[in-house]
Amino acid sequence: MVTIFIVTMFFSCESDIKKVQQLSETSFIPTGEADTLNLKYTDSGKIKSILKSPKMLDYSNINNPFTEFPKGIHVTLLDDKGNPTTVVADYAISYKKTDIIDLQGNVVISSQNGKKLETSQLYFDQKNEWFFTEKHFKYTDEAGGYLEGPGVDFSKDFKIFNMQQSSGEVNTSDK
Repeated sequence: MVTIFIVTMFFSCESDIKKVQQLSETSFIPTGEADTLNLKYTDSGKIKSILKSPKMLDYSNINNPFTEFPKGIHVTLLDDKGNPTTVVADYAISYKKTDIIDLQGNVVISSQNGKKLETSQLYFDQKNEWFFTEKHFKYTDEAGGYLEGPGVDFSKDFKIFNMQQSSGEVNTSDK
């Protein structure tokens, strides 16, 4: 009789332990969700950037909060003169604590003067306004010249451009 009682207690405790484990698991549910997002960021009355995305998920309820754009993004960055630079990616995730944005899948950055960078993954440091990647990239300038190779980092206006290794063709003029 005592053995049956102990066995019964053991199995009932095991069931309770499983319930407690399930309750302690972190739920990974977004605190906010938006469809067809069109967000404009302004500073001193001027539009600085426009973010468009078909879907946004906000995970600000976890230890390392982030915002996810599972269906891609289209961002237009405007300089002080209103010149646009566009950033397009199939997927993006923005980490709130580090201010780093991870862009993935068919990432293309293009400026109004014809400069263009293409890669499969690119990071953007929002604090320093700096792009970087270790992946293969291809950069095309307004004259049709190009550079490509693994690893690059550059300022958001393409004025500072650092490559790890590169090959390509640069067109020069006598101007």
